[in-house]
Amino acid sequence: MFYRWGSFAYRHRVLTPLVLVVGLLALFIFSGTKLGDRLDQEGWDDPGSDSTAAAVLEEETFGRDNSGDVIVMVDAPEGGTVDDPALAQRVNDHFARLAADNPEYVDHVTSYFANNQSVMATEDKQTAFVAVGLAGTGNDVLKNYRAIEDQLQIEGVDTEVAGATPVAGALDSGMADDIWRAELIGLPIVALLLLVVFGGVVSASMPLIVGILSIAGSLGILSMLAQVTQVNAFAQSVVTLLGLGLAIDYGLFMVSRFREEMAEGVPVPQAVAHTTATAGKTVVFSAAMVAVALSGLLLFPQAFLKSVAYGAISAVGLAALLSLTVLPALFGLLGPNIDKWSVRRAGRTREQSMNSLWGRIPAWAMKHSKLVTVTVCLGLLALTLPLIGIKFGGINETYLPPTNETRTAQERFDENFPTMRTDPVKLVIEDGGNPRAVGEVFQQANQVDGLTDRFKISQPTKDGVTVLSAGIADRDDNTRVVEQLRDIDVPEGTTVYIGGTPTMEVESIEALFDKLPWMILYMVVATFILMALVFGSIILPAKAIIMTALGLGATLGILTAMFVDGVGAGLFGFTPGPLMSPVLVLIIAIIYGLSTDYEVFLVSRMVEDRDDGASTPHAIQFGTANTGGIITAAALIMIVVAGAFGFSDIVMMKYIAFGMIAALFLDATIIRMLLVPAVMKLLGDDCWWAPRWVKRMSARLGHGSAAPSAVGRAPAMADAGVAAGSGAAAAGAAAPSLDDDRRPAEERDTWRDAEPVSTEEQGAAHVPAVRERTELGEPIYEGELVDHDPAAEFGGHDPDDDLVAGYADGGFDGDGDGFGDGAGAGVPDEEPIEVPEGRLTVRDIMLRLEWEKREALGPGTGDTR
Repeated sequence: MFYRWGSFAYRHRVLTPLVLVVGLLALFIFSGTKLGDRLDQEGWDDPGSDSTAAAVLEEETFGRDNSGDVIVMVDAPEGGTVDDPALAQRVNDHFARLAADNPEYVDHVTSYFANNQSVMATEDKQTAFVAVGLAGTGNDVLKNYRAIEDQLQIEGVDTEVAGATPVAGALDSGMADDIWRAELIGLPIVALLLLVVFGGVVSASMPLIVGILSIAGSLGILSMLAQVTQVNAFAQSVVTLLGLGLAIDYGLFMVSRFREEMAEGVPVPQAVAHTTATAGKTVVFSAAMVAVALSGLLLFPQAFLKSVAYGAISAVGLAALLSLTVLPALFGLLGPNIDKWSVRRAGRTREQSMNSLWGRIPAWAMKHSKLVTVTVCLGLLALTLPLIGIKFGGINETYLPPTNETRTAQERFDENFPTMRTDPVKLVIEDGGNPRAVGEVFQQANQVDGLTDRFKISQPTKDGVTVLSAGIADRDDNTRVVEQLRDIDVPEGTTVYIGGTPTMEVESIEALFDKLPWMILYMVVATFILMALVFGSIILPAKAIIMTALGLGATLGILTAMFVDGVGAGLFGFTPGPLMSPVLVLIIAIIYGLSTDYEVFLVSRMVEDRDDGASTPHAIQFGTANTGGIITAAALIMIVVAGAFGFSDIVMMKYIAFGMIAALFLDATIIRMLLVPAVMKLLGDDCWWAPRWVKRMSARLGHGSAAPSAVGRAPAMADAGVAAGSGAAAAGAAAPSLDDDRRPAEERDTWRDAEPVSTEEQGAAHVPAVRERTELGEPIYEGELVDHDPAAEFGGHDPDDDLVAGYADGGFDGDGDGFGDGAGAGVPDEEPIEVPEGRLTVRDIMLRLEWEKREALGPGTGDTR
């Protein structure tokens, strides 16, 4: 399937990129540019929770509580107090004009300077405040604040602006700056890294093209989604981070494989098709792994997580689509020019990679497999230990940098006016026609400890609904206070909803522990199935999931040490504190997806070599050697992109960025280069085991690197001895010869000594069936019985010395040795080829046939070993 897709992209190499580029640019221009106006600041709550029900009932009855929207603190002049009449006059005049000039933005103004309420000034009368209630609901609140933001300062008066909406505005501005920083700083560094990796301007530009197009398209899709569902502003940053990084990674793998094909001397059409059939297939399944991990976020009720999942899955899917369409088409257009404007030589061949650093490291790890496995596992478990002390909280001003003006103003307000905090816990009471019930609830609520002051009636009774509110002295006590309020003995016929920001945070944490096990189960089962189909094994997926769990635990331990315990807080400019539970869920999904993504790239290459007949140690070393450098480069590029977000002003963005950096470093170095080879060496040939039906399903997906014989991979046909006029030669096909076997000599020689498996017990594979399966790109498996029809065998006889040509022109019998039509020396037509122990691929059968043929024909048949 993927081979044919690559051939299609080559045939339509002009139209394909043209249509997609124009379409994505149009999508971005007409939809993506409007994304900023469609994003939402909400979506952190559980729509089915008590806190949401409380907020809805309060708003329906009394309107939105906007008392804490904007707080303007006013300081007394030097040597005076806030009771200075001149100061009061200036403040009152200023805010009277603000309300009169902006009736569409300002709902009301409550000021100490107008009503002299003692709770609105400090005891020493050095600071008082004005509360500005904004008009509107939802996204309109922040827009209305932006409209009057510059009018809140009073000339000649010391003021500071705090409140829930300015904090939300500062967070929103920080996210916008993150995207700008990633594009301005990250992209040039990524371009430089790609130039270093590929050594050529043209090849380095290919992944960047995919990355830029992917972001343009995904932002357009996100904007369209925002018209039909709630999309949190935070989603844009995450989509940019993941979409850009993964798109460049996928482009990196595709370009690298195409250059490898070109270095092997494969003609351009076949190189494009084979790149798509191998690296392209891997990209698709890698993207599927990431998408599956991210789709686990949809199990949670918060709209924030759902919107991030929608956007990120769109970005990942688009990155994979572009890698399978635009890149193969560009490869076809460029051909050898992929290395144009190179500053160093083209990429290494496969054999050269085996002798590189990336080949020597796994060889060392396999040699010391037990020591490496124990040491690395203990190290990763040690890094996980800080996770024991993890704490959860909600989003607040501490997510801003310590020097941020809005944060310092909010912290000063909370310190000066602890009973007037902008995030109180609330009790919304429906008395059911029993007004005395409110008094009973009121009395019990005021027995709860941990409050800044007694509960007060913030909204007098209306339509049987009363609202009580109080501040919580310590944010770390939110759970304890809410649990005490839940224990209130509510009178019969009365309903009490516990609401407010503290309750929302508690319910968010409860949703985490309720849904997280199901999310993990879903991700593990889904990725296990996908990896089993890709690898043709059930042992390798199990190993991959265990290693991903080790890496994920170590990463979360590092993040807990940093963001909860404060390791490096001063260096990186953030305040340690409880983690927001939805962000933890998000980082788990991202890291799990990225880890399985790299696992697929690495192990798929091992499976390819195993399918080509290699031993387990050779396949491990070959796969690591030919992907180690690229995986490291891909991880480094993703680290650069994440690093640009690591400079974010927003702590939760730092959390995701540093989480990705830690996970990528551990994954691309310690886990992939050391632990994977060591564990697979210990598992031995059991790595590849799977039930027969799993192997058959894997084969239907185009397992390994086999290509259809009509357009298959081929070295120069002249070298293979194929006549110029041969139809197969013209199509560019040739079967691999025994001398082309890449295994070490001592492993190749084991063919001579292989103990055959009883054909009665294990079945047999016949030559014509092998030819047919080759055309389909399918492998042959142990114990698989295939029928043989001698009448269907090809006739013509080629000269005895034209060994490989006999394979190339459609049958394995061309030289008349008796393989196909029973004439001549060798294995009689009716006798099956005995299947050796273990899994056999088409290549294995062909190599065995050639060896038997040479043994039967004797000297002079080209056996140089």
